[in-house]
Amino acid sequence: MQLLSFGFWGLVFFAIILARYFVLAGLSYWWLYLRGPSRQVERRGHRDPPRLPSARSILQDIRLSVHSAAVFAMATVLVLNLQDLGLTRLYSQPNQYGLWYLGASYLLVLILQDGFFYATHRLCHHPALFSWMHLGHHRSPQPTPWTSFAFDPPEALLQALFLVGMVMLVPLHLITLLAVLTTMTVWAIVNHLGLDRLPVCFPHHWLGRWLIGPAHHSLHHRRSDRHFGLYFTFWDRILATEDPIYESHLRRALEGSPEPQEQST
Repeated sequence: MQLLSFGFWGLVFFAIILARYFVLAGLSYWWLYLRGPSRQVERRGHRDPPRLPSARSILQDIRLSVHSAAVFAMATVLVLNLQDLGLTRLYSQPNQYGLWYLGASYLLVLILQDGFFYATHRLCHHPALFSWMHLGHHRSPQPTPWTSFAFDPPEALLQALFLVGMVMLVPLHLITLLAVLTTMTVWAIVNHLGLDRLPVCFPHHWLGRWLIGPAHHSLHHRRSDRHFGLYFTFWDRILATEDPIYESHLRRALEGSPEPQEQST
């Protein structure tokens, strides 16, 4: 059995992953940051439009995202080679485990990925690891869609290896795996949208108490010892890393009241 070349196929998947990043992050940035700032300002009653992130910070995020794309491309080739060797649990017939399992396995992987991300994300903030595993993601004081894939290479490797482990341990239909990857990409972009670019009702509703979005994750970029989850607020709640002012921010948003100014740390 001939295995796929890491060189050639790595370049192919690198191009695909990078193109997806530029299309999704670029469209999000154009739509919410460049297209109509005056309407955002008018809707929120601001006197002046919010300042755009610097070109330097955006280029910095893009550079890290290129590195992440390379890591995930190599992981993709690894998964395909493991599949050829019969070492994964990927399957192609939807009825093999029942149609109900497609949704159940999708939710299972999201829950497992959220727990893994929480643990490794919090670990990356340890002083001994932060400077070489996670500092790059926090260099931009104003996260944008371009920040969504901006991992330092060691952290990107951790997240990519989790997905490799999942396809080796959990039976997953190819569509389910694609749905997980799509969810991960879209959620990362949404989490890094500036709150001044969104309607005040988004995502400050009852789901905002259980699902991580811009409101929840933006506080992490201002207070890096809080809010380590990826999809759900569950682990932050039970391990006491949810910011105590978060729910008051949600209440203020629901009531249409201005949020208090915070000091960055």
